[in-house]
Amino acid sequence: MSLKKIILSIAVILLTVQSNSFAKSPDLTVPNQYPAKYTPEYIKQITPNYKDIGKDEVFYVALDMLKDTEGMFSRNAILGNNLSQKPMKIEFRDLSKINSDYATFDALGWKKGKNLYIYINQKHKDAPAGALAALLSHEALHQDEFNSLAEETYAWTMEAVVWDDILKIYPEANKESNALVKRENTLKKLLEKGRQAGKPSQYIKKAVMQNEGYKNLPSYSPGFDRL
Repeated sequence: MSLKKIILSIAVILLTVQSNSFAKSPDLTVPNQYPAKYTPEYIKQITPNYKDIGKDEVFYVALDMLKDTEGMFSRNAILGNNLSQKPMKIEFRDLSKINSDYATFDALGWKKGKNLYIYINQKHKDAPAGALAALLSHEALHQDEFNSLAEETYAWTMEAVVWDDILKIYPEANKESNALVKRENTLKKLLEKGRQAGKPSQYIKKAVMQNEGYKNLPSYSPGFDRL
């Protein structure tokens, strides 16, 4: 084989290897999805604290952002301080594949056997980590197979309070064009309206009661005995 053919063959092999490497590379983080403090070095440092909950790095950042917020209870629950006494597993999912009724849901808390899961709608993969943190603070409260209007009211209120906290610490998380951020800002407005009336969850409760997805829920569930 001539030298020219050998060089050409090597070039083709290298190009193939390089192409395969790019194909197997993990998805890149969406620009500005994380606050500036979450550099690759910092994320590598915190990863051991969160790796048991799943493989998606954005959830490590989201859980870390719950520090110094009202969401610390939820953070600890996700890490294992829950009814299962094991870390919850978190992942992005096409929720319609679980049940077509869930196609438009933003997230689901799920119990399978003795394990607890949080499934986030895959449409939110590009959401700011702070918005995902607020959503996780909600879903972490669902730790059994029971649910109720009272439980959802508490969880939605927790989500709104945590989002309010997140914005005070990380105002850059408020990417108003993002779908999940729009949800969080809607809840925040309901919270603020309730606070002005002296009843923080008043308008969130009304939104829960009017939600078609909850129309078959009982009023109460274990641990949530009042609306």
